[in-house]
Amino acid sequence: MPLMLLFCCAVWRFLSPIPDTIMQLIHSMFAQKAWANKALFNALGELSPGEHAEPLHTMIRTLNHIYVVDRIFQAHLLGQSHGYQSTNTSETPELAALQFDVAELDAWYMQYASGVSASELSESLAFRFTDGDEGSMSREEMLVHVVMHGAYHRGNVGQVLKSISVAPPRDLYTKFLHESEPQRRRAWQAVLAGAASA
Repeated sequence: MPLMLLFCCAVWRFLSPIPDTIMQLIHSMFAQKAWANKALFNALGELSPGEHAEPLHTMIRTLNHIYVVDRIFQAHLLGQSHGYQSTNTSETPELAALQFDVAELDAWYMQYASGVSASELSESLAFRFTDGDEGSMSREEMLVHVVMHGAYHRGNVGQVLKSISVAPPRDLYTKFLHESEPQRRRAWQAVLAGAASA
């Protein structure tokens, strides 16, 4: 076999896992998003609407903004019209109804992230922002934006919770990984045991 062909095969074998790894990471990030959303909505559900009416309204408005933006980018990914004129709605939804809608959309994103191919991830899509400006992003960039945008605003909600002396859920990727995959901690214990017996 010619040396150049051997070299190309070696490079391909080295690089070929990368797209799979990226797709696994994107799926993991959306799983963490769903996990964090559930914990945050549950925390808000523990609040007394009478005692915390104003901050609760603010937090629901923020969570609804995340949901609307997620829906907008879902439409972009599908090549569909979303129908939103802004990144929030004039009406404020009930907390329980919003939690249900968010959970459904989170499930959609996890399924989408599981099925999208590497070539699709790199595909650039043209769209319009709600203010009318034109935009263009790859599917991968859109998915990363959805994850980061949601995390940013969950942090806003966490600050409001702190302002009323309520500890927000620990919205950490590290916590999610070790809670959903407890064997990660056992792996570290195995490393320590191996070092001790060496």
